[in-house]
Amino acid sequence: MTVIPAKQILIRTPQPNWWFSTDFNVNLYRGCTHGCIYCDSRSVCYGDPDFDTIKVKENALEILTLQMRKKRVKGVIMTGAMSDPYNPLEKKLQLTKGLLELCDFYRYGIAITTKSDLVIRDLELLTSISKHSPVLVMFSLSTVDESLSSWIEPKAPSPARRLLAMQKLQEAGIFTGVLLMPVLPFLEDKPQQIRDLVALCGQHGAKFIYPWFGVTMREGNREYFLKKLKRRDPEMAKRYQHRFGNSYFCSISRPDQMMELFKSECARYGILNQMQQIVKAYKKPKESPKSKQLDIFDYSLDG
Repeated sequence: MTVIPAKQILIRTPQPNWWFSTDFNVNLYRGCTHGCIYCDSRSVCYGDPDFDTIKVKENALEILTLQMRKKRVKGVIMTGAMSDPYNPLEKKLQLTKGLLELCDFYRYGIAITTKSDLVIRDLELLTSISKHSPVLVMFSLSTVDESLSSWIEPKAPSPARRLLAMQKLQEAGIFTGVLLMPVLPFLEDKPQQIRDLVALCGQHGAKFIYPWFGVTMREGNREYFLKKLKRRDPEMAKRYQHRFGNSYFCSISRPDQMMELFKSECARYGILNQMQQIVKAYKKPKESPKSKQLDIFDYSLDG
């Protein structure tokens, strides 16, 4: 673990923000130990050459407290965009738990992206926040094939553990679902793989699945990905190099047909998959018993 200085923690996102309509971004950690071979955060542009070492932002919660206290207009905070907020160090340091406590106290909403089932530890806090503000938990899932996951995401909790965590959150009333990204060309883009993934998500209570059928590659993460791929499957590495070269967007073959299949499978299980639908659903105000009584009373007056 390394401690790094920080001046600001709570960063205002450009508005309007199409990505789940969040208002602020928070990263309490830098780096990640999940070892996912496709991670875009390894890209040189982010300036973190030692990405596999977790860095902790110094005095993060103290800085965050000062910033949150000063904000007149609250909103939804996104965390997990650059590094997993539930990395192994979180068990001891509890910085993400501290963030949730501040959200509850200062009445902010929270949107979490994670690959870890450690989020279940904070279920009580998430439930408390949901009583006054939007709560969204997104499990990053690229495949439900345990064997494939074990080498493309070697140190992350298994897909089965993530699905069980999602089910527990859903059963407790937390709005939760899946970020299906990346979908690796040639490795994860068979129709049956998508059918299996949507089915398991549906069986475990996913409210939504938001997909991107491909993977991004740029300097830093491209070289890391190809090196890991070549070690496992040299012919597949050559196939990637031949097909995509130095392209940033590396799409699967026939993405339109795959999207049609995906939407059809989501409809089968009643799973949302459009950004506007997801935002509307997780930000929908919860009606109190008092408000319901007023609605009935108003309706009766109207005849």
